[in-house]
Amino acid sequence: MILAVLQARCSSTRLPGKVLKPILGTPMLLKQVERIKRSKLIDLLLVATSVEPSDDQIAQLCAKHAIDCFRGSLEDVLDRFYQAVERHNPGHVVRITGDCPLIDPEIIDQTIELHLRGQYDYTSNCLERTYPHGLDVEVFTAASLEAAWREAALPYEREHVTPYLKEHPELFKIGSLKNSVDLSHLRWTVDYESDYVLVKRIYESLYQANPAFTTADILALLDAKPELSLINQQR
Repeated sequence: MILAVLQARCSSTRLPGKVLKPILGTPMLLKQVERIKRSKLIDLLLVATSVEPSDDQIAQLCAKHAIDCFRGSLEDVLDRFYQAVERHNPGHVVRITGDCPLIDPEIIDQTIELHLRGQYDYTSNCLERTYPHGLDVEVFTAASLEAAWREAALPYEREHVTPYLKEHPELFKIGSLKNSVDLSHLRWTVDYESDYVLVKRIYESLYQANPAFTTADILALLDAKPELSLINQQR
C-alpha cells in the first residue's frame, strides 16, 4: 500500500493559519487534498497535524470532510509522522507539506513510479531542484522511515522528517526525479502573504474552467500574464 501523509499546522510563524486561508471560498488545505486525490498511485491519504489547540480547526475540518487525520507532537514532527504512518502499515509513504496547494498529481505519480522502478529507499523531486518550489514530493519506504525515527537524534532531524534519510546515502538508496526544463526559479509554495495572493490568483484564473488544471496550465497562464510572477518576487 502507498500512503500519502499531508503535514499541516496552523502555527506557521510567517503566515499563521495559512492552510485554512480561503481559495475560492474553500480552505486551502481542502484544495490541496483535492489535487492529491487525483494521484492514480496513492491508495490512502491522511493529514498529520499536532495536538496543539491551534490545530483543532484542522482536525475539525478533516472530520467534517471525512479526511483521515492524525494528531501528534508539534515539535517532534518525525515522531508525529511515524506514528501516523505506523497505524496503517504501508509499504511506501508519500510526504507532502501543507504549503503546496498547487501540488501536481502527475508529478506525484512520476516520483512514485521512479521510486518503485529503481527500488529506492528514498526518492524526491527536490534533491536537485528543477521543479517550482511548491511541487515538492518525497517518497520513501516505511522501513526507511522507521530507521530514521529510531536513529535520528539531532533536533533538525526530528523537526523535518527526512534529513536523516537524505544525509545518509551510505545507508539508503536514493533516487532523484528531475524535470526536463529547470523551473527552480518559480515559487508556488505558500510561506508569505504574497505567495498566497499568487496562488489565489492562479486558482481564480484556472479552476472554474478546469478544476484539474496542471503544471502546464499554470506555466501557460504565467506566460500569458507575466505580471503574476512578480507578485511574490519581493516579500
